[in-house]
Parts: sequence; structure tokens; C-alpha cells
Amino acid sequence: MELAGFMTETEPRRGVLLPAAPGIGRIVAPNPGPMTYHGTNSWLLDEPQGTTVIDPGPDDASHVAAILAATGGRVHTILLTHTHHDHLGATAALQAATGAPVLAWGTPWAPNFTPTRGIADGERIGSLTALHTPGHASDHLCFAHTSGAVFTGDHVMSWSTSIVSPPDGDMLAYMASLRRLIARDDTLYLPGHGPPLPHPATLARGMLGHRIMREASILRCLDAGQTTEQAIATTLYAGLAPHFLQAAARNVLAHLLKLQAEGRATQHNGHWRPSTQS
Repeated sequence: MELAGFMTETEPRRGVLLPAAPGIGRIVAPNPGPMTYHGTNSWLLDEPQGTTVIDPGPDDASHVAAILAATGGRVHTILLTHTHHDHLGATAALQAATGAPVLAWGTPWAPNFTPTRGIADGERIGSLTALHTPGHASDHLCFAHTSGAVFTGDHVMSWSTSIVSPPDGDMLAYMASLRRLIARDDTLYLPGHGPPLPHPATLARGMLGHRIMREASILRCLDAGQTTEQAIATTLYAGLAPHFLQAAARNVLAHLLKLQAEGRATQHNGHWRPSTQS
């Protein structure tokens, strides 16, 4: 489903700082793919005390070198929206090169990773306010800037909907986090992949509506006797390339688990049915 507000862009230059707003730019990592679009955005934010880097990106020496060149090595703080490998991978190398502290949600998803300091919901970090937005990942944070821009990581992206894959992905939490952003009056989203998104409310509302419609379609599939996430995904995503179908099934499972938590669906031995109470 193509949502109103989605944006595409020509393949951006890599290894250079691409301005996005006053004092804010991005360097696009060389990790293009079906789940990362043209690559992970590492955002650079000018602050009085130095540069804040949001999401160092994948473990790629050329990308780390590009960040160091763009900042002159003067990185004051490293922030993580979440700890999936395409955002976390370069963190250790960038910290080793700059000595900057790494701040992330206090209970990170990634094993064997401990931030220098955990961040709390609502905490101020320079010109940013941390917003805990679980759903795509339990440790996901957005960072709201005083200008009205929000660094949205993989929670809301300008080019695609987000994957919500259990057990760490949680559709109930994701939709609540979407509502949290929609209730704000931000003017620009700066996502983890894809171009900056001006006037973001239209797309954010469309994403929530899309999830609600998908949920209704899943309930209809259950009513029709389809009992597994794979069968439902095959029906709802007819024509989808096989390498995307597994990700679609994970999204379906996330919806089913949300419906179960709400008492609207039940599961036994891997088979799902609508709840008699729904």
C-alpha cells in the first residue's frame, strides 16, 4: 500500500555531509538494501559544545572516516535511536576515535552492548529531548530538536513503513508510539533511512490508519479460517517478492500478538482464531 506522503530520492552521494536544516546534516552509509533503502543516515547536529552524531551507522571503516572528516574528529556526543546493527555497528570505532560518550536507552536490545550512559524518556540532551518510542525495537528513541525537527530513527521513515518483528518488535507499543508523535506539532522528521520528511503529520497519520486497516484485514482472514501468520501474509501480500514475504509474516504476527493482548484473538499450538469476545 502506497501511503500519501511517502518520498523517494535519487541515490545520494556518500561520504559527504548533506545539509538538511540549519546546523543539521546527514552522511548516508554505504549499506543500501531492501530494508535500508539507500543506506543508514548518520545525522550530525551542531551544538555549542561540539557535534552530536545520531546513529553512527553500520560497521564500515569508510563511513566512520567520512564522519570524522565532516566533524574534524570533534564529536561531543554519540546518540543511538536503537541498537539494530545498521545503526549501532560503527559506534565502537567512532567512540574509540573521538572519546565521545555513547548515550542510548538504558536497557538496550543488542547483546554485549552497554552505553556510556542510559537515557530516560523526556531527558534533555543539549537541544534535544529524548522520546521513548518502542515498537520497531524495545529500545527505540526519537530525539526532538528545539527547531521542531525530530530524529525518528526507524520509527517513522519517509520512504517505507517500519518492520515490527516480535519478540522485540511490539505492534501494540508501535501504534501507541505513533499516536505519541501524531499528538505533537513537529514540522520535520529526519529518519534513519531516506530523505528528510517535511510536513510529517500526513504520513504519520496515514501509517497509523494503514495499521488499523491491516488489523481489520487480519481479523477477516481469521474469520475465513486462515490460522497462521504465513497463510494470512500470503493472502494479504499477494504478489510480494518471496524475500519480502517473511518480513510481511513477521508484521502479521505482531498484529496477531496485539490482538491477543487486547482479547480479540487467541492462539493454540501456533494456530490463531478470533476471540469469541471480539
